[in-house]
Amino acid sequence: MKTYRKELWFEIPTRRAFVNITSDIQDCINESGVTEGLVLVNAMHITASVFINDNESGLHHDYDIWLEKLAPHEPVSQYRHNVGEDNADAHMKRQIMGRESVVAITQGKLDFGTWEQIFYGEFDGRRKKRVLVKIIGE
Repeated sequence: MKTYRKELWFEIPTRRAFVNITSDIQDCINESGVTEGLVLVNAMHITASVFINDNESGLHHDYDIWLEKLAPHEPVSQYRHNVGEDNADAHMKRQIMGRESVVAITQGKLDFGTWEQIFYGEFDGRRKKRVLVKIIGE
């Protein structure tokens, strides 16, 4: 069995953003030489997320509005976590959107359903954060 590990680094200039990382993950699969296996894509920071969904700008806009309604950034005084920080809402948004995604690799490609893509979700940007890509298989 082969294994492969790589860290992808992001520094998003805004507080919140969704970044399509599907091609980055496929590049990792190509580098790994794995043709049958699994890829784990994991946000390695507690205010960021990795998730799978449609690459459609209206949906991303709707996610942003929905998440802000569920865990509004302001007023920051509403959160106990905000002592010296103002990112309590980002922790909650990450909890909702999830920490990681696992995708099957078949014939060297991501084995997706229709319209599926992998995204990095940033909820407290403006600093470097990483995503772990771990691939196992043959």
